[in-house]
Amino acid sequence: MVVDELLEKLEKIREEAKPLVEERFKEFEELGKNGTEEDLFCELSFCVLTANWSAEGGIRAQKEIGKGFVHLPLEELSERLATVGHRYPQKRAEFIVENRKLIGKLKSVTSMEPFSAREYLVKHAKGIGWKEASHFLRNVGVKELAILDKHVLRLMHEHGMVEEIPKGWTKARYLTLEEKLRRVAEAFGEPLGKFDLYLWYLVKGRVDK
Repeated sequence: MVVDELLEKLEKIREEAKPLVEERFKEFEELGKNGTEEDLFCELSFCVLTANWSAEGGIRAQKEIGKGFVHLPLEELSERLATVGHRYPQKRAEFIVENRKLIGKLKSVTSMEPFSAREYLVKHAKGIGWKEASHFLRNVGVKELAILDKHVLRLMHEHGMVEEIPKGWTKARYLTLEEKLRRVAEAFGEPLGKFDLYLWYLVKGRVDK
């Protein structure tokens, strides 16, 4: 089976990737457990930014802007996003400013049952779809959800798990592909949230977030 080839590739990098994966996931759990509402909002904003951009760009923006996600006026936030090279600075700034209404609620959201928390974010947060909501929840220590980004989808396509890469998401489509990936993660012996980091290491040779 082609999926077995993926598992073989992952086994080859498991030993070198595992310390990095474990260290990164401890950081996620620490943020989820001890982060303030503002810390969680900054992480949510990072996930808004990575949509149709890149994790590397989002990390750069997060370092440059910091708590500015919480308090900067719209136009200044847009300018700062343009400065760090975002493709859609005005629209993403609008999303982030509108999402400030969620500050004060994020702790309770992250403590919800994971699937319910994801649905809440998809419904109530601007610029947050199924992938971005999964990304945010994983980054605060939730293990049960898949981040079906382009890198993961390409791997799934290459290894026969999907016939074609989806161009958009419905809830049913996301859950179907997530379940397919969950079975592979279980065969590898890791929950989806950590499994994603192994996939990233396989593709990129590093563990981001």
